Amino acid sequence: MPKFVIEREIPDAGKLTPDQLKSISQTSCGVLDKMGPKIQWVQSYVTDDKIYCIYNAPNEEMVREHAQQGGFPANKISRVGTIIDPTTAE
Repeated sequence: MPKFVIEREIPDAGKLTPDQLKSISQTSCGVLDKMGPKIQWVQSYVTDDKIYCIYNAPNEEMVREHAQQGGFPANKISRVGTIIDPTTAE
């Protein structure tokens, strides 16, 4: 299944409290439950003013639908072409 990186511009994202992050996560999971197993949230990275999310989904449209239903920004969605890690150097 294709993998996507979603860039979400959220001012002061790095200052969100654990309870706020939990609430956002619960909202996301609730939308995912409604959308079915074709879209999966892998993990997210919170920085000062953005959250970068990794999703598995059949297409970009499904990723955008998740963002719309959850009320999340999806400022940039990029399909991952290749994944590399330290083992790539071997």
